[in-house]
Parts: sequence; C-alpha cells; structure tokens
Amino acid sequence: MYKVMLVDDDYPVLELLSETIEWEQLGLTLQSIHENGASALQYALNDMPDILITDIGMPKMNGIELTRQLKEKKHNLQVCVLTCHSEFQYAQQALKLNVQDYLLKDTLDPEDLCSVLIKIKENLEKENQKKLKEFQLQHIVERNKESMKREFLRKTIYQATYNHSEWYEQAYSLGLNLKSLKFIPTLCFIQGYRVAKDSFVSEDTLLFSIQNVIGEILQEYNDSVHFTLGNRESFIFFPYSPTVKSDCYGIATDCMKKIQKTLLNTLNLSVSFVIGEICENQEVLKSELTSLLKTTNQRFYMESCSIDKKRPITNSNENIFSWYDHASVEIRKLIIEKDVNRVVPTVTSWIKIFQEKQFSSELVKDWVLKLLLDVNLKLKALQFFGTNYTVDVIHEEILGVDSLIELEKWLVKYFQEVLTIVGDITTQSRRKEVIEACKYVSVNLEKKISLDEVANHLYLNSSYFSRLFKKEVGETFVEYVTKLKMSRAQELLEQTIEPVGKICERLGYDNQSYFIKVFKNYVGVTPLEFRGER
Repeated sequence: MYKVMLVDDDYPVLELLSETIEWEQLGLTLQSIHENGASALQYALNDMPDILITDIGMPKMNGIELTRQLKEKKHNLQVCVLTCHSEFQYAQQALKLNVQDYLLKDTLDPEDLCSVLIKIKENLEKENQKKLKEFQLQHIVERNKESMKREFLRKTIYQATYNHSEWYEQAYSLGLNLKSLKFIPTLCFIQGYRVAKDSFVSEDTLLFSIQNVIGEILQEYNDSVHFTLGNRESFIFFPYSPTVKSDCYGIATDCMKKIQKTLLNTLNLSVSFVIGEICENQEVLKSELTSLLKTTNQRFYMESCSIDKKRPITNSNENIFSWYDHASVEIRKLIIEKDVNRVVPTVTSWIKIFQEKQFSSELVKDWVLKLLLDVNLKLKALQFFGTNYTVDVIHEEILGVDSLIELEKWLVKYFQEVLTIVGDITTQSRRKEVIEACKYVSVNLEKKISLDEVANHLYLNSSYFSRLFKKEVGETFVEYVTKLKMSRAQELLEQTIEPVGKICERLGYDNQSYFIKVFKNYVGVTPLEFRGER
C-alpha cells in the first residue's frame, strides 16, 4: 500500500479526513497526521510518504516550503494542496512544485479528495510499472553485455584470432581499450564456491550479484573493466601507465581490497586475486590470461581474501604418501577411541604438512581420497554402517574443493560426523561384545590374534563367542581377522618400501610362505606381484 501523510493546522479538518475517508479501501495507508510543516518534515526524514496532503498556511513551516523540501528528497512525491486561500499566487507556487491537485477547504467534499487520491494512486502505479519495465530492460541489456564479454573472453583465451583488427574493435566496444592503453590483468576467484552458491537462489543470481558489486566499484576507477569467464573465475583489467606519478599497482590493489570488503560484508563471499604481468597487445594478453588460469596450485594454498602476484609453478619432490601410513594409524585410533576432540588437531597437522611442502593440489586430493576410502573400509570392517558419505559422494566433494582452507573445514566436518555416528552405533548396539571384539582386532592387528584370546578378553565362552560373531558379522572370526590383516598388508605394500618378510612379521605371521599363500588367496596375486616388482 502507498503511504499518505496528512498535514493541517486545522484539527477538525484532520479529524474529518482521517475518519471519513476509507483509506484501506483505496489501497492506501494513513501513515501519520501533523499539525504543522516542521513536525511533518522531521517525521518524513525517517519515513518518507508516497502521498502528501497538506494545508498551505501553517505555523513553523507552511505547506509550500514543506512540499519543496520533501520534493528535494523524493522527486516523485505526489502532493495535494488544501487551503482556505483562493489567491492565484498560492496556486501558482503549488503548480511550480508540480503539485498534483489544489483543493479549497471552503468547498471541500471528502469525495472530491477521494477522486484526487484515486488519480494519484493511478499515477503512482503507472510510474512504478514504467520503472519496472525500464529496470527489466536495463537488466536484459546488462545481461546481454555480460554474456558478450564472457563469450569474447573465452574466444580470446581458447580460440585462435584470425582478424586482429576486428578483435581490437570488439575489445574497445566492451570497455577494453587495448589500442591506446596497457593493462594489468588480475584473476578474481571465489573461495569456497560450493558453500557460497548454496546461499543464493541460483548460480546465475550469485554471478549477477558479484558482477553488480564489482561493476559499481569499478566506476570509481577509470578505464578498469571486469570480464566474467565462468561461475568461479573472472578477470579485472586495470590500466597501466609507466609514469612515476602514477602508482598503478597501488591503485589496483586499493580497488581489489574494496571489492573484497564489499563482497564479504554484503554477500558474505570471500574472493582472492592473482595479479598478472602487464599486457600491451592481444598476443601478450592471451598468453597472460592462459598463464593466470594455470595458477591452480598457487590459488589452492592462498589464504582467504588474499591478493598475490603470479608465481612460477613449483611442486615438491617429496613423496606425499611417505607419511600416509602414520595418518592411517591416526585415523584408526580416532575411530576406535571415538575421540572427537582429536579431530581438529589431527586434521590441522596434515594441513600444515601440505602447506609446508606445497604438494600439487591434485596430489593432495589423491592423498585425501585414498585416506577417506580406507576409512570407509575400516568403518565397514568395524561394523559401523551409518555414514552418509558414499564413495561417489566423497569423490564429488573432494574433487570440488578449490582451496586448502576449504579442504580443512570439510575434513573436520567429515570426521566429526563419522565419530558421532560411530559413538551412536556403539551406544545403541545390542551386541556390544561383537563391537568390542572388532575394536580389539583393529588395535592389535599387527599381532597374533586368536579366537580364544579375544573370547577371554570379553569374558565369554569361546564356542559361544564364535557362534555369536558369525551370526552378527556374517563370517567367522578367523575370516574376519584374515580380511583385516590382508587389507593392512595391501596398505603396507603400497605405502612403504618394507620387504615382504618384514610385513609378514609386522602382521603376526611366523611363516612367510603361509603369509604369501593367504595373501594370494585373498587378493589374487602374490605380495610382490601386487607391489609390481615381478
């Protein structure tokens, strides 16, 4: 509903109009009533009306002055003047202020005012419809322009340029004046994109919101232009001038910081930037954009809301799997002990190693994927079947991670959820003896384990325990122990350089030939064949 303000120093008139006119039926709300212009002005500064009905001659501030000041604040304010004066000069002043109507109190009929209000409301609705159409048209134009810029950028990066003159003309029409200026290209990317997009109605809405924020800020920076490449990545081109007086990099950095702060405060989005080398022509620009897109590893290790110059690609020569066995033992211990408090320090210790060694992001994801898939196997082996993270879900989630920060948060959440599920299942289980037996096997996996030993540990009769275990687990106790030992043997063969004999001893086997036979029956190949040392 449109808001109406009623102002008149004649209280009976205020009372008559406020009570006689059916405001709601007209689609209006009587917002406030005032006996002088000064009071009305003070109120309107906090809550501006859509329609003003005012007397002219009032103490403190007359209706003409009130109208003038409110019109300065809201140019499309609709005004109807009520007055006892029929002098031409008052009407003339009101008309100059673009007042919608002028009614004399002496002959005023509330029905006349109702008719005026209906016309005013129609004017407002027409104006709103016009504004809506203009906004929609502008929105379409902006969307089309952004689409053209995105298509132009993709062709520049991924396709050969055959007509250079045409390319420069199109770049100029889209705001990139490379014919006259040099530019500093910067890659802008969203950190934690998957979480960010869930806060918006759609990815298009997210993208459009970011474009609006950046576009508005770039208006303060002459010749700077923003091109979107995809949902996660875009480029901002800052003009470069080689003069001593102009600190182009400083100006660009100032702009990037404003963008980061605004996106964080208004949209709760974290974005970072990688700054490229100066580009002076189409060939250099294409090469530099391609180079910036290859900074995947650099971006993976950048802190939240960072601004960094492009660095050469460097990868650690160390074997990322050299300490995998230690991490696997840590996870097994966490699951068995259900120690939720150890999740954060355990995950943080891995993240510190990744950060220190700067392994490639692909290797880090491979390492994590292998660890998580092993965790799934361990959970099944321990008879814990409550996790929502299937193999497919784990693959999709980890491959979608684009920063070490996001990976750390994801791993903490995952292990906390897993340990909570393990705790719940342990509490609810009617066969705690079986759960305890599985835990005992996992803890003592690298020792000799017999059925009698575990039965005694649980204070159960061996025959009863054997039947109970087979009924609950679906396989004999010996089969279960062998399965876990062979799984552990595969881990050690993959992740260590220990000889087969040493691994045989670690897992509690006295006879290496017997161990090799059991391994081949379980896996299908000998330990050496499995390791690829034939």
